[in-house]
Amino acid sequence: MNKIVLEHYPLSKLPDDMRRGLDESATVKVVIEQDADQSETERWPGFAHLPKLDIEPSSIEQILEDIEKFRKTNPSTVSTAEAVARIRELRDEWDDE
Repeated sequence: MNKIVLEHYPLSKLPDDMRRGLDESATVKVVIEQDADQSETERWPGFAHLPKLDIEPSSIEQILEDIEKFRKTNPSTVSTAEAVARIRELRDEWDDE
Protein backbone atom coordinates (compact mmCIF):
# COMPACT_ATOMS: atom_id res chain seq x y z
CA MET A 1 0.00 0.00 0.00
CA ASN A 2 1.32 3.43 -0.94
CA LYS A 3 1.21 6.15 1.69
CA ILE A 4 2.16 9.83 1.70
CA VAL A 5 2.51 11.77 4.96
CA LEU A 6 2.87 15.55 5.03
CA GLU A 7 3.49 16.95 8.50
CA HIS A 8 3.10 20.63 9.42
CA TYR A 9 1.25 21.29 6.16
CA PRO A 10 -0.38 24.76 5.99
CA LEU A 11 -4.13 24.39 6.31
CA SER A 12 -4.60 27.31 3.92
CA LYS A 13 -3.26 25.14 1.05
CA LEU A 14 -6.02 22.56 1.44
CA PRO A 15 -9.38 22.75 -0.39
CA ASP A 16 -12.21 24.57 1.38
CA ASP A 17 -14.18 21.42 2.17
CA MET A 18 -11.19 19.94 4.03
CA ARG A 19 -10.46 22.98 6.21
CA ARG A 20 -14.03 23.68 7.31
CA GLY A 21 -14.20 24.25 11.05
CA LEU A 22 -10.43 24.58 11.58
CA ASP A 23 -8.24 27.60 12.35
CA GLU A 24 -6.97 29.07 9.04
CA SER A 25 -3.50 29.74 10.46
CA ALA A 26 -3.03 26.16 11.71
CA THR A 27 -0.76 23.51 10.30
CA VAL A 28 -2.00 19.96 9.89
CA LYS A 29 -0.78 16.45 9.28
CA VAL A 30 -2.06 15.10 5.95
CA VAL A 31 -2.01 11.34 5.40
CA ILE A 32 -2.89 9.97 1.96
CA GLU A 33 -3.25 6.23 1.54
CA GLN A 34 -4.10 4.27 -1.56
CA ASP A 35 -6.93 1.77 -1.16
CA ALA A 36 -5.41 -1.70 -1.18
CA ASP A 37 -8.54 -3.42 -2.45
CA GLN A 38 -8.72 -1.63 -5.80
CA SER A 39 -8.07 -3.70 -8.90
CA GLU A 40 -6.05 -2.27 -11.78
CA THR A 41 -9.20 -1.57 -13.77
CA GLU A 42 -10.65 0.37 -10.82
CA ARG A 43 -7.44 2.37 -10.38
CA TRP A 44 -7.08 3.08 -14.11
CA PRO A 45 -10.66 3.11 -15.47
CA GLY A 46 -9.76 4.94 -18.69
CA PHE A 47 -7.38 2.17 -19.70
CA ALA A 48 -9.58 -0.85 -18.87
CA HIS A 49 -10.44 -1.50 -22.53
CA LEU A 50 -6.78 -1.82 -23.55
CA PRO A 51 -5.11 -5.25 -23.63
CA LYS A 52 -2.58 -5.94 -20.89
CA LEU A 53 0.90 -6.28 -22.34
CA ASP A 54 3.71 -8.09 -20.61
CA ILE A 55 6.78 -6.68 -22.31
CA GLU A 56 10.29 -7.43 -21.13
CA PRO A 57 12.63 -4.43 -21.09
CA SER A 58 15.09 -4.37 -23.97
CA SER A 59 18.82 -4.13 -23.57
CA ILE A 60 20.66 -1.18 -25.10
CA GLU A 61 22.25 -3.56 -27.60
CA GLN A 62 18.81 -4.77 -28.73
CA ILE A 63 17.53 -1.21 -29.05
CA LEU A 64 20.52 -0.17 -31.16
CA GLU A 65 20.10 -3.26 -33.33
CA ASP A 66 16.40 -2.44 -33.84
CA ILE A 67 17.26 1.15 -34.79
CA GLU A 68 19.80 -0.09 -37.33
CA LYS A 69 17.25 -2.51 -38.83
CA PHE A 70 14.71 0.31 -39.09
CA ARG A 71 17.20 2.60 -40.81
CA LYS A 72 18.08 -0.11 -43.35
CA THR A 73 14.44 -0.82 -44.21
CA ASN A 74 13.32 2.84 -44.11
CA PRO A 75 15.95 4.97 -45.81
CA SER A 76 15.77 8.72 -45.29
CA THR A 77 13.85 10.64 -47.93
CA VAL A 78 15.92 13.77 -47.32
CA SER A 79 19.63 14.09 -47.94
CA THR A 80 21.87 15.90 -45.49
CA ALA A 81 22.34 18.73 -47.99
CA GLU A 82 18.57 19.15 -48.38
CA ALA A 83 18.07 19.20 -44.61
CA VAL A 84 20.79 21.83 -44.16
CA ALA A 85 19.29 23.94 -46.94
CA ARG A 86 15.84 23.83 -45.31
CA ILE A 87 17.25 24.81 -41.93
CA ARG A 88 19.20 27.70 -43.43
CA GLU A 89 16.10 28.89 -45.27
CA LEU A 90 14.08 28.87 -42.05
CA ARG A 91 16.87 30.62 -40.16
CA ASP A 92 17.18 33.27 -42.86
CA GLU A 93 13.45 34.04 -42.64
CA TRP A 94 14.11 35.48 -39.18
CA ASP A 95 16.99 37.60 -40.47
CA ASP A 96 14.73 39.27 -43.07
CA GLU A 97 12.41 40.71 -40.41
